[in-house]
Amino acid sequence: MISRFYDRKAIADAVKAARHRESVGGLWDQIGQLQFDFLVANGLRPEHKLLDIGCGSLRGGVKFVRYLQAGHYFGTDLNGSLLDAGYEIEIANEGLTGKLPRTNLREDSEFDFTPFAQLFDRALAQSLFTHLPFNHMRACLERLAPFVQPGGRFHMTFFEIPDHHPSHRPFGEWPAGGYTHGMSDPFHYRFADIAYAAAGLPWSCRCVGDWGHPRGQSMAELTRI
Repeated sequence: MISRFYDRKAIADAVKAARHRESVGGLWDQIGQLQFDFLVANGLRPEHKLLDIGCGSLRGGVKFVRYLQAGHYFGTDLNGSLLDAGYEIEIANEGLTGKLPRTNLREDSEFDFTPFAQLFDRALAQSLFTHLPFNHMRACLERLAPFVQPGGRFHMTFFEIPDHHPSHRPFGEWPAGGYTHGMSDPFHYRFADIAYAAAGLPWSCRCVGDWGHPRGQSMAELTRI
């Protein structure tokens, strides 16, 4: 199993037990606010259309839906149970269902964005590639590119290792402790790996690096060219 998120039954059982916030990693208010503040500081405007890949139970989504124009937030996730909880509990409790059509949330494991039939101004993958191997990253960049406006930006977080550190060796110098890995979840990367994943695709890459994530995730910015 690639990561624990592929155990759909376990995730669904956690959602039934009212643990949809913990199932996406907890720190609900802190990380939700962090990603919102970061995107706004980096040019997200209410009229933009935002695609949130791996949006889970809408930890950041609630804040983005409140800020963006009605119908301008879109999200995908591997687990439909998390999307249901995000919409039926979090979005509903905030009185925001009128701003988010349920069809803007899709269960997806293939990075297939064609059903949205939209061009996006911004895209986000917060704590997604920390749980996925390299080929998934490459597939996402390849399939996402046709759906982002020229000049649009895709921000993605990753666990970053130093250039000199062998990728196959665990790395554990994170604020939250524990280890990341080259071949198992949680995954780590060099920024050069991300640039390599984007090679030959219409993206330019920039390493933002530290953006204040409490678990030490770095940020990469890819701009559609």
